[in-house]
Amino acid sequence: MSLAIFDLDNTLLSIDSDHAWGEFLLEQGAVDPVAFRDANDRFLADYEAGTLDIHAFLEVALKPLAENSPEQLAAWHQQFMASKIEPHILPKGEELVARHRTRGDTLLIITATNRFITGPIAERLGIDDLIAVEPERVKGRYTGRVTGTPSYREGKVVRLEEWLSDKELSLDDAWFYSDSHNDLALLEKVDYPVAVDPDTTLREVAESRGWRIISLRD
Repeated sequence: MSLAIFDLDNTLLSIDSDHAWGEFLLEQGAVDPVAFRDANDRFLADYEAGTLDIHAFLEVALKPLAENSPEQLAAWHQQFMASKIEPHILPKGEELVARHRTRGDTLLIITATNRFITGPIAERLGIDDLIAVEPERVKGRYTGRVTGTPSYREGKVVRLEEWLSDKELSLDDAWFYSDSHNDLALLEKVDYPVAVDPDTTLREVAESRGWRIISLRD
């Protein structure tokens, strides 16, 4: 039995769920239509370039969680799952997860997107274990702050090592599937790194190192 680790955005999904949530909030009129859109698009570009300031991003991204009630957020997320996420779950991604499940592997999603957004997505994919950015909650409401190390770039390695220690597991024979050069630090840690529909930088690295490259898109 091995550990099969999956990135989420643009790996098992054909979109970036963090950016899609921002677009959804804009459609609901829940955020400033100009400033938030500009920030949402800018942060996505920074992420793709590998220059994202994760703390500056989270200050903006987590603010709507603090500004709305848990009931409103839950209702929005239900709509978000139906309209933005379900159409972008990749069938070949689900087949890949199913193959690892059949092998008896431990399944884990690790993502730089926050748990509010990704928890229900992981549940939909049938994956119980999730490492995500953890928004702080006090008395049932989000504060707009983050707790712990954000699971972004090297932070994914930090968070995974904490998770492995808690679970008394190791990375022996572990797989990691990702589309992004932002995940190179973790891809380098596993025995079986797999580039999934990789960005240009990751593709070049994968080709130079002989890593497996696959596509989960039709």
